[in-house]
Amino acid sequence: MMTMIKRTSSVLIASIITISLSAQDKDFGIWYGANLKKGLTDKIDLDVSAMVRTFEKASKVDQGFLEAGLGYKINKHLDAALSYRLTSSLEYDSKYHFQHKAFLDLKGDVKLSNFSFSGRFRFQARVKTYLEYVSDKYPDYTGRFKVKALYRTQSFPVNPYVYYEAFCPMFANSERLIGKNRISFGIVYKISKLHSIDIGYIHQRDYLPKISNMNIISLEYNLNL
Repeated sequence: MMTMIKRTSSVLIASIITISLSAQDKDFGIWYGANLKKGLTDKIDLDVSAMVRTFEKASKVDQGFLEAGLGYKINKHLDAALSYRLTSSLEYDSKYHFQHKAFLDLKGDVKLSNFSFSGRFRFQARVKTYLEYVSDKYPDYTGRFKVKALYRTQSFPVNPYVYYEAFCPMFANSERLIGKNRISFGIVYKISKLHSIDIGYIHQRDYLPKISNMNIISLEYNLNL
């Protein structure tokens, strides 16, 4: 069993790299992130994260952000969270401008044997400082729906996962219900009780303002205190 899992993990990592690099008709980027989670009380957690995202064959920085928030454990299977993100994003004038985002999350999860299934609804509000159109003066709102399955094993530190996330424009006239979606698979490598590394492949498709595709390798370090 362990030999099979090790082989599967090796194949998964190789597939992540191969798929991302072989898609010549799509852009390619690497996302570098670090996350900190600290329990403040039995029910309240502090979450802090930072990320740099590249594009154009990973040659340019598209955006970087810092995010902080609080999570509240409602019960064994349900959590809520409120967070704020400050983003520096490359805009059409080839300069970086700030964006402000606020998130309200509701997340549920259930465990079946070694599998963990979770679903999250995130309400996102964004305020831009780069104003290209009249509509940019006003906040835009997005509903984000994410479902994820993760396989856990106590005897081996590699846990594979897959998820799907849809971004739905809210409170605005839009020709599409889903403006963007992401499909991802990857592994979480548990170094110790406190430290882990997340290596994943993400295929992102934007439908608005026009269809565009991007292949992403995501590399994240996690510290759970």
